[in-house]
Amino acid sequence: MASALHVGAAISNITPKLGTHMAGSFTDRLADDVNDELNSRAIVLQNDDTAIAIVVLDLIVALKEDLGIAKQRASELTGIPVESIFISCTHTHTGVATTGLLGAPRDEQYMSWAMEKAADAVKLAYNRLRPARIGHASGSCPEETHNRRWHMQDGTVKTNPGYQNPDLVRPAGPADPEVAVAVFIDDDCNPIAALTNYSLHYVGGGSGTSISADYFAAFAQALQRIAGSDFVAIMANGCCGDINNCDFARPAREHPHPYYQVQRVANVVASRAYGAWQQIRDFESEVTLGAATEMMDFTRRESTEEELQQAREILAEPDDHEVGDQVYANEVLEVDKEPLVRPTPIMGLCIGDLGIVGLPGEIFVEYGLQVKAASPFARTMTVELATDYLGYCATDVALVEGSYETALARSAKAASGTEKLMVDTALGVLDELAQIE
Repeated sequence: MASALHVGAAISNITPKLGTHMAGSFTDRLADDVNDELNSRAIVLQNDDTAIAIVVLDLIVALKEDLGIAKQRASELTGIPVESIFISCTHTHTGVATTGLLGAPRDEQYMSWAMEKAADAVKLAYNRLRPARIGHASGSCPEETHNRRWHMQDGTVKTNPGYQNPDLVRPAGPADPEVAVAVFIDDDCNPIAALTNYSLHYVGGGSGTSISADYFAAFAQALQRIAGSDFVAIMANGCCGDINNCDFARPAREHPHPYYQVQRVANVVASRAYGAWQQIRDFESEVTLGAATEMMDFTRRESTEEELQQAREILAEPDDHEVGDQVYANEVLEVDKEPLVRPTPIMGLCIGDLGIVGLPGEIFVEYGLQVKAASPFARTMTVELATDYLGYCATDVALVEGSYETALARSAKAASGTEKLMVDTALGVLDELAQIE
């Protein structure tokens, strides 16, 4: 039932100590500097009937087991039910190694600390609840989101094939230019928080050993600067497993300084988000709030005994093989240790006629486009890396085409059929939320 809305928003710092293991590379890196802080950003919404929380972490990924710790603590601090706390990750590539992937070991000590600190943001936001209204709108930014998989003249599909490669034929998939924004304002029309959703893998810079939230933090700073106000600005990353901001059909841009691209893209996307914000005509104070979750059985791919033996042989004679071959050989063996089927949560929220659904992996853009097209809500945000981490979730077509996102690893193990199952489950969650009165 719709009733008077209250909203609070806050930030908790989850920056690691120097020397921590960093994710986002094929080799282990140790942090030796901090360019900008990593944060847990939270929005709490409450009416007479329901309370929900939205949390976005400046982490590359997080497993449901870790997020469960943050949710439980947040619930204990606020009374918000665990099943009503929605957590996703931005996917910064210059943050902490939150789970063992490719060449970086999981930083256990950091994760146990960070999940409790992440929950603090929910309590801080809860403390700041006040009467509020919400409005939402969408802009478009096709210039900064491009499918990074290309059909090549030799018939293959290649990820990140290089700028103006003479063998380029056409992109192997679409992109999603929508910049969706939900804005929460108080009774004096001052912004409390703005939640934005855009499908762009990440944009990074710097030395590679300097901690940074990448373009996600720069976006938040840019949106506040453009709006001329201090509020909690959040970029909840959309479905972008096969997306980046490189337009390979054109020459590469010059980078006058290491973080130029981070700031440039953040400024562009923030300007589109703000433009959409300024088109909002109606801010509602009485909206229905809801949360729903359905469990999905995620199935990983299996290796043959021949493939497993080949991996063992590569690792037995490392001097005879490239580092990349060794990394993937280890990944094949690590994936084989995992359960063949793993239950994973697909969670959604409703805020009036705005639907939000979280998908637990690096999700190909096609998933998000399908969900948006069939959603029962007036506007739908599809958020990846939410509630769990399953690695790259490619389309069935891409699994046949091959390339980086389909090379078997803990970060890319989804079996054929994942696409339809996940899209259908997400739509089931949204349909359930749409029935709330």
